[in-house]
Formats: sequence, C-alpha cells, structure tokens
Amino acid sequence: MKHIGAAQVVVTADVFDREPTLAELDAIELESPLILAEVDLLDAQIKAMDRPANEVDGRRVRRARNRVLVARRDLVNRTAGTAVPGGAA
Repeated sequence: MKHIGAAQVVVTADVFDREPTLAELDAIELESPLILAEVDLLDAQIKAMDRPANEVDGRRVRRARNRVLVARRDLVNRTAGTAVPGGAA
C-alpha cells in the first residue's frame, strides 16, 4: 500500500497561525490610549465592588469613565476622514 500525502509542506499559513500585519499593529497602537483608559476604568470598578460604597471610590470610577470618554473623543478626532487599509479598526 502506498502512502498518499502531500510531498511538500503547506505554503500558505493558516488564518489563525500568522503574525499581525503592519496595518493591524498600527491600529492597535492608535487605539492603545483608549484600551489603557478602559483597563483603568475596569480596575476602578473592581476596586469599588470589593468594599462598601464610599465617596472616594465613586470619584475614582467617575474620573476613570471621563478618561475613557476623552480617549474615545481623541481617537475619533484622530481617525476622522482616514481609511485604515485592510479593514482594520
């Protein structure tokens, strides 16, 4: 019985088995201030959940939420009118 199989290694990589493209890396870099602000908001919300409600935690969450809004506004203003190649965010 003869083995029937590919004589060569697959030339094209699987969709999930590749590095990010330059366009995707640029999009991530562009969105990183927003991502970091959202992480800070999540941290503030988690800290507020761990203890009874108080004014300091409320202020911390409110400020973190405002930083997220500012980061979103800045991202939209930076990307207004520009098309990112490859359909990346």
